[in-house]
Amino acid sequence: MDFSEFSIVTFLLIMVAMALADVCWTLYFIDVEERRAHPAAFWSAMIILVTAFTVTNYVENKIYIAAAFMGAYIGTFVTIKWKIKTEKKHDS
Repeated sequence: MDFSEFSIVTFLLIMVAMALADVCWTLYFIDVEERRAHPAAFWSAMIILVTAFTVTNYVENKIYIAAAFMGAYIGTFVTIKWKIKTEKKHDS
């Protein structure tokens, strides 16, 4: 691994971008399941936009894959927890 060109700022940006990408993926699947074409199309476009930034950065330095991994986990986890919480409020 190449630590000589490692940047903590880039690492954190990739992690946040990947978390955002997974938020988009999760919301995309929710909208597809609920047959909402326009919102699903929006999330699909956002996935491409955010993922493009992430991939172009971690291809340059493989250590950034760890940031992508952590961001992906965080993004999906937080979105599912948020969805459960909003559904509980709606059911009350």
